[in-house]
Amino acid sequence: MKTDLDALLTALYVHLDDDVIPSAKQARGPGRPRLLTDAELICVAVAQVLLRCDDERRWLRVAPARIGHLFPRLPGQSEYNRHLARLAPHMLTAIGWLARHTPTWHDNLRLMDGTPVPCGASRTTVERSGLGEMCGYGRDASHHRFYWGSKLVLVTTAEGTVTAFSLAHPKELDERKQALHLLHAQECAPGPCPIVCDKGFAGAGIEQAATDLGHVLIRPRRKDEPKDRARVFPGWLRQRIEAIIWTLKNQLGLERHNARTTEGLWARVCQRILALNAAIWHNWQIGAPIKRSLVAYDH
Repeated sequence: MKTDLDALLTALYVHLDDDVIPSAKQARGPGRPRLLTDAELICVAVAQVLLRCDDERRWLRVAPARIGHLFPRLPGQSEYNRHLARLAPHMLTAIGWLARHTPTWHDNLRLMDGTPVPCGASRTTVERSGLGEMCGYGRDASHHRFYWGSKLVLVTTAEGTVTAFSLAHPKELDERKQALHLLHAQECAPGPCPIVCDKGFAGAGIEQAATDLGHVLIRPRRKDEPKDRARVFPGWLRQRIEAIIWTLKNQLGLERHNARTTEGLWARVCQRILALNAAIWHNWQIGAPIKRSLVAYDH
């Protein structure tokens, strides 16, 4: 198997069509038939993210020259946008399937962290945006700034595969409540395991709740805690999940999502996490030395 975008899209399409989204289960709606099946459009969306085309109109102009030999029929921008928003549940299923078919799914360790997803920079955007159900004002403690947007919490393996994630309003759910809801709602590992996180997840309530689920939260000691609670904290693992978030935000364009509606924001977040999991999964299949590397797929 070759290490390039064509090989990744071909392998991903085969498994999506056979194992994740069987074509026999796709219901035909009214109107003209779609140019692409659900599995094909998900592959096109993954290629868009890996090739760093954040603008959909520009992507559909570039796509025929780059992936036209794989997908000769491409929809218009409005159809592509609507179809992609409706495919968010299928992309979520595909993310879970890729995570479970990556060897590190069985590792007895997980990393967890939260990061803001800014969605607007002006008061006019806040008042007129259709993102009010999922977005609000929050504080980014890492960069000492306030933002208007949503809060993304990730649970990943050590090499970067996202096993669980959630997107929430930063005012309605703080980071600890969102993480606890995520651990209850989604399966992040085959069984109970230690979860490395930061000081933001400190608190007797969340630690006890995580223990009840079988997970042990490993975090650095806060300044207001007694020194007898000192623990050996793997700081290099904290840097690892920071690097994973950097990959999502910078290389895969999470901060350049251009979403205007709640459905569009959720679909674009799923699209970028799916692209990351697909690249890591394919790198495992071909034996690439660096599993989170996207160099072979971004040109």
